[in-house]
Amino acid sequence: MTDVPDERRERIASDPFCETLGIDLVALGPGAATTELTVTDDLLNFHGTPHGGAVYSLADAAFAAASNAEGETALAMETNVSYFEAVEVGETLTAEAERVHRRGRTAAYRVAVTDEDGGAVADFRGRVYLP
Repeated sequence: MTDVPDERRERIASDPFCETLGIDLVALGPGAATTELTVTDDLLNFHGTPHGGAVYSLADAAFAAASNAEGETALAMETNVSYFEAVEVGETLTAEAERVHRRGRTAAYRVAVTDEDGGAVADFRGRVYLP
């Protein structure tokens, strides 16, 4: 993925919340982004599995990056997530976002969250408003 100015990529990659959780921006292009997160003990819930909020945040970070990659400020209107599988501590999750529709002032994105073997962990969908 290319065609995103360095200063925009750096601004998106330096998100303070993502830095707190350990989410890394690994690819960014027009309408697309990839983020990664390695599951650590401090991201687990009381069942000993990754907290849904951590998985959601990984997907949301890819969604935010993809929807803002082209320079317009994209404001989230709605999101939803479906969880499929849990993973172990030490596993790196990948979230790949892609724009699936754009018309007028709104756009829709799908984010697939996968484990290291490419297995489905969660599916996230979101819509943004482009003011």
